[in-house]
Amino acid sequence: MPFSVSKRVVLGMSGGVDSSVAAKLLKQQGHEVIGVTLKVWEEEDESSVSKRWEERGCCKVGMARHVAELLGISHQVIDTRERFQKGVIDDFIGGYIEGTTPNPCVRCNERVKFGGLFQVADDLGADFIATGHYANIRHDEAGTPFLVRGQDVKKDQSYFLYRIPPSWLSKMMFPLGEMEKPDVWKEAEAMGLPVDELKESQEICFVTQGDYRQFLKQHAPQASIPGTFVDGKGKELGQHQGVAFYTPGQRKGLGISGGSRLYVQRVEPEKNMVVLGPAEDLDSRECLVSDLNIFSPETLRNTPKIDVKFRYSSPPVSAIHRWAGSTSMTIMFDSPVRALSPGQSAVFYLGDRVLGGGIIQGPTHKKGIQMCEEPISVESLPR
Repeated sequence: MPFSVSKRVVLGMSGGVDSSVAAKLLKQQGHEVIGVTLKVWEEEDESSVSKRWEERGCCKVGMARHVAELLGISHQVIDTRERFQKGVIDDFIGGYIEGTTPNPCVRCNERVKFGGLFQVADDLGADFIATGHYANIRHDEAGTPFLVRGQDVKKDQSYFLYRIPPSWLSKMMFPLGEMEKPDVWKEAEAMGLPVDELKESQEICFVTQGDYRQFLKQHAPQASIPGTFVDGKGKELGQHQGVAFYTPGQRKGLGISGGSRLYVQRVEPEKNMVVLGPAEDLDSRECLVSDLNIFSPETLRNTPKIDVKFRYSSPPVSAIHRWAGSTSMTIMFDSPVRALSPGQSAVFYLGDRVLGGGIIQGPTHKKGIQMCEEPISVESLPR
């Protein structure tokens, strides 16, 4: 939503089309825009000159600088590689080794990107920070801000933003929140940007090999410890290459032939085993979610039926929820969900509004959960 009064805005500029167009829109709205590129991974050196823009890592410093010069806004580069290594890459590697499926984009937004931008904003006395995410900030009748989906349903990125501290929402802008992606491309073309070279990658920004397993083999040799495939009853079925290379629902690359189709059900790193089974055994009716970030605990308590997204690319599932202590929640779905992956995020919605979310611990059954029979006060819940 445009602001009628000019503000000083720190904009995260990755060098991609979205943040470039966001810079243009903010400048057109009369804001003082300060472009900031957070250097998180690959250096822009002479060896990368021959590469296309999309092959030069997550943050394309050269393109961001070019856009800043084109628009006549200031631009600076902040080295956040150490923070990115500890908060995202080490978490990514550790998660797979521990048998979970981490989401590095969620962790980057939480631990690196927005914190880095707010630090720059504090240093420069800026009023807001902005990014090119497809999401929106709206306000209730009392003027309290809340996060909502972006208008473009196919590009909505609110799933990746659910871990933002609620206190930050009042100082955030999403210039593309009301736009559709085709219109963003048109704006980029009007700026004279090389749109053919700015086509988006769907891969993890630091996994340049195209397969996270190759990344693990290169950066975490300890992941390649062979072990045993077993069925649900513990019968040995063959040898695996390391628990880090398997996730729930996986069928390809198992190397198990004959009989019915088998899928990864779960991994058990403490036993160095991967459990396989038929497709129907992947269905779950409930799961435990912990490490919560809830924007409004009171709103969530007063909303018995919510929509839950367990993957960015999957449609939301209708569910009910119950607190399991003050830091965890049990989600019970209206219809079965397939291949829940511990370590991934479950994000809660009420219509377009993001209520919060947490990290999936795994499928559960009522008898395995200490359910809360007594009401929990709002004050005792995470904020």
